[in-house]
Amino acid sequence: MTIHAQALLFDNDGTLVSSLDSVNRCWTRWAVEYGITAERFGRIELHGRPAAEIAADLLPAHVVPEAVARIEDLEVEDVPGGGVRLLPGTEDFLAALPAERWAVVTSATRRLAEARLEAVGILPKTLIAADDITRGKPDPEPYLLAARTLGVDPAHCVVFEDAPAGLQAGRAAGMTTVALATTHRAHELTADLVVEDLSALSALVTDGGVEISARP
Repeated sequence: MTIHAQALLFDNDGTLVSSLDSVNRCWTRWAVEYGITAERFGRIELHGRPAAEIAADLLPAHVVPEAVARIEDLEVEDVPGGGVRLLPGTEDFLAALPAERWAVVTSATRRLAEARLEAVGILPKTLIAADDITRGKPDPEPYLLAARTLGVDPAHCVVFEDAPAGLQAGRAAGMTTVALATTHRAHELTADLVVEDLSALSALVTDGGVEISARP
């Protein structure tokens, strides 16, 4: 299978990098600080959603701004201690792409996203973060904004995601979706193509865009 694209849009955590240990560590500490029981916390989907939406599910509205600032501080402070690492294939795959052909589209705040990306040496020309949108994934707004920023028709964009919420956002934006089974099992992911991680893919840059293929 070969996918033709003019722009490639990547989620960050679980797609380009792994921050799962850091996320679990920081959010568990955060939940304890705010008196949220393990049972209640365990029912909330953390992955692929903005912190503000998660906090709003768990806390009174007047506490949410302070709580969001707190989790951001915890996660940023955790980065230097090994809180993030590159996932297989990320470095080679991105190196094959022209800077104007791809963007990172993350549910993290810009401050946290930049800290994680800088820690692993990824410097995207275009970054769409939680600060830039009003509705997070699974709403299509983040991916539509990325397409608009790159000047590409959504129909000619490919979304790379590891979370069901992000894949849903990509589909709702009218984009081709590629799922990476890094944080969820393959059968839990609905996409045009499902692979283990970016090491399973190759990218060929042409005059018309980028051709993405699964490696044999």
